[in-house]
Amino acid sequence: MAVTQSEAIKQLKALYLENSRKRYPNLPEAARVVPAYTDKNTKGLTKGVYDFLKLQGYHVERTGCEGRVIDNRKTFNDVLGNVKTIGSIKRVYSSSQRGTSDLKAIIDGRFVAIEIKCEATKDRQSSYQKEYQEQVEASGGIYMIATSFDQFIAWFNSQFK
Repeated sequence: MAVTQSEAIKQLKALYLENSRKRYPNLPEAARVVPAYTDKNTKGLTKGVYDFLKLQGYHVERTGCEGRVIDNRKTFNDVLGNVKTIGSIKRVYSSSQRGTSDLKAIIDGRFVAIEIKCEATKDRQSSYQKEYQEQVEASGGIYMIATSFDQFIAWFNSQFK
């Protein structure tokens, strides 16, 4: 069964190719590779929104507050030849604000916080993210939740075109 791409994703691919031709005019057409954009998972939707804004010439950055893991384990063989692991794994939480949006952009001089909640994976906003949304909107910023690439493009065109 063939999967059809939305018009918005087709436009994103065309925008990518147009940008590629400007940046690399001597590259043969057969050598140009377009990313496999999708909005069927969170990672794909985030990449699509990020690339669209970058290709339009706006400032956009990926943000997160995942923290990191410190692995202090050591693995060795004991005198009998058995593999042993000692030590621990420690989680260090981020110092950034909990609930921060996935993408932050400046579009036409306005601060825009973009939260990616993929419709296909049924993502939902956490209470921290709702609190962050209230803070952004209370300070005059724009907060939007992108659930699909089509929905994001429709929102973008209604706000900035």
